[in-house]
Amino acid sequence: MLYRAIASFMLLACAGSAGAAATSQPVPSPLYGVRVQKAWIPMHDGVRLAVTLYMPEGAPHAAHFPALLEYLPYRKDDDEASRDFGTHSYFARHGYVGARVDIRGFGNSEGTPPDREYSAQEQQDGDEIIAWLARQTWSNGNVGMLGISWGGFNSIQMALRNPPALKAILACAATEELYKEDVHYMDGVFHVDEFELTMDLDQGRPGAPAFSLDESVIGPRMNSEPWSLSYMKHQRDGIFWRSPLRPLEQMQVPAFLIGGMQDGYRDGIIRMLEQVKSPIKAWIGPWNHGFPNEADYGPLVEWRDQAVRWFDYWLKGKKNGVMDGPRLIIYQQHAHAPGSKSQDIPGEWRAESWPPAQLAPRTLFLQPDHKLSADHAQSGRDELRNTPSMGVEAGFWWGELNADQRSIDAYSLTYDSAPLSEDLAIMGLPQVTLEASSSAPLADWFVRLSDVAPDGEVTLVTGAGLNGAQRQSMSDPVDLIPNQVYPLSLKLHLATWVFPARHRIRVAVSNALWPMNWPTPYPLTTTLVLGGAGPSSVVLPRVPLHGTPVKAFAAVEPIETPDWVKGNAEGGSAWPGEWTEFSDEVHGHKTVVWQGKANANYPWGRFDHSERLTYDIDDAHPERARVQGDSSYDQAVPGHVLRWLGRLDVTSDEKTFFYHYSRTLLRDGVVFRTKEWQEDIPRDHQ
Repeated sequence: MLYRAIASFMLLACAGSAGAAATSQPVPSPLYGVRVQKAWIPMHDGVRLAVTLYMPEGAPHAAHFPALLEYLPYRKDDDEASRDFGTHSYFARHGYVGARVDIRGFGNSEGTPPDREYSAQEQQDGDEIIAWLARQTWSNGNVGMLGISWGGFNSIQMALRNPPALKAILACAATEELYKEDVHYMDGVFHVDEFELTMDLDQGRPGAPAFSLDESVIGPRMNSEPWSLSYMKHQRDGIFWRSPLRPLEQMQVPAFLIGGMQDGYRDGIIRMLEQVKSPIKAWIGPWNHGFPNEADYGPLVEWRDQAVRWFDYWLKGKKNGVMDGPRLIIYQQHAHAPGSKSQDIPGEWRAESWPPAQLAPRTLFLQPDHKLSADHAQSGRDELRNTPSMGVEAGFWWGELNADQRSIDAYSLTYDSAPLSEDLAIMGLPQVTLEASSSAPLADWFVRLSDVAPDGEVTLVTGAGLNGAQRQSMSDPVDLIPNQVYPLSLKLHLATWVFPARHRIRVAVSNALWPMNWPTPYPLTTTLVLGGAGPSSVVLPRVPLHGTPVKAFAAVEPIETPDWVKGNAEGGSAWPGEWTEFSDEVHGHKTVVWQGKANANYPWGRFDHSERLTYDIDDAHPERARVQGDSSYDQAVPGHVLRWLGRLDVTSDEKTFFYHYSRTLLRDGVVFRTKEWQEDIPRDHQ
């Protein structure tokens, strides 16, 4: 789970169109000031978790308030302090106690870091935190949870446990599906992410501003096994990824879900709409991995006002009609040119049920002449020689906006519709069926759905991948029999789009997307079988061009910052950073480099952070793929400078992944602690 913070904060927003279903309802004016208070929450085993409480200031002595919990490893006292204030001060002013807790072993919380994300320990501690908040003298006994990314993930996970005091959650940019949708195995295929660099090194950092080097603090953190090693040992779905999670059907806690069409976790909202029995309210906008008021892609809208209404209803018992509006508000994207720059996406807001009203699926068949049409295909076969180095134009995960797809379509099998005679709108998860074979026992398939403009520009709409060994089960993979034809089924990730008249619909099929996905180890050729009893096809979730419109959202309000960061012009986030591609077309070698940096000034000193990932691949030897990652944290505090260095090196051959990670702490340039992990890990159908 990752939270890639957005560096820019927008103070003005473009609103949606006016219509019958209201989304922006009046919220009471702020009633209180804000008082920040630090405290400890004792766990049953004696470990204390650090909490920052954002208290309503100026309330009557006998007033009682609900608590809003945000529960993260992302260091509340330095890395996230300014962001936390901007979030929780808003709710404190509206009569909530914001509780920002560092998970065990991170930031200022005591204990050893858990052995993974979303551990049983994290959730057991969460039960105790919620109970503690509910019994404080200032509490009315009701607790809500909220958060983005990790904070959204564990809000969902805690809601599945149904602790008595947890009355409602708000989860943004989050999913309950840890194996195929998180950043370790994209659609079941191994992936190495910037998140690993951050978390593997963060495990070794003590809390600010003391940055204690006492052995009882620094020892367990520096020695804790990097999570990336654990993830590499679990290359298939199963109990590691499913436990301690619980089925969605067990959730009894009301949930407000916010997602973005440019976010890789958007499918989870659809599953919850379909499976959760408790009350659900959902927004899906044009945003990427950020809150609706601070994403890279707009129109940006305010969300905190409606979060107050949501929690007022469930935690304060106010009959404000928050559940009277539509269950789902979704942004219908209109066609636009490719390009990753920050921008407003053209489109319109719609109030919808799920599945969408008047859904009328349209099936298009892949044709032997590389056409895409509603006519049943004639029999034929199309072969594709795999190019393992292709794919950077499709992005780092199934989110964000991406470059023109023509350069990687050249290494794919492509099928285009005729120019459309009229606009065509889709909303949902397109379903792709392929009849395919491979010359090698391991092969992956990736399908991209794109919009081809009259001038030839190709904009990626959505896509998905399939590990061929997992064609029947992600938990019980089986090798392919070379040259045997298999039926393959892929659900592409959630999409909304209007293909304009004169544009064409394109389906592109490849066997690699580097560096999103680690390549299978064999040079190979795949074949698509067209026509026949189980024809290769795509089913588009077609909907009417216009749905029920919604009234305007509120414009984005300014984000409050604490006094100690005002006037600090530096800051930012390592993500999204910069990508550079180096290609040797003659020898089929490609290197993709990502790097990012951030810095900040705190009252106790300066902080600098840098990260770099280098992905190397050779088309003739895909088994030798490699990624190297370097991360550094430099913390200047009174009297000395601390520097943490992390180095990740993952290589492979036909049968094995070779893992090496080192974590080093220097004090004033001299090594203070260092620890290495090195392990050969068998490839398990990857």
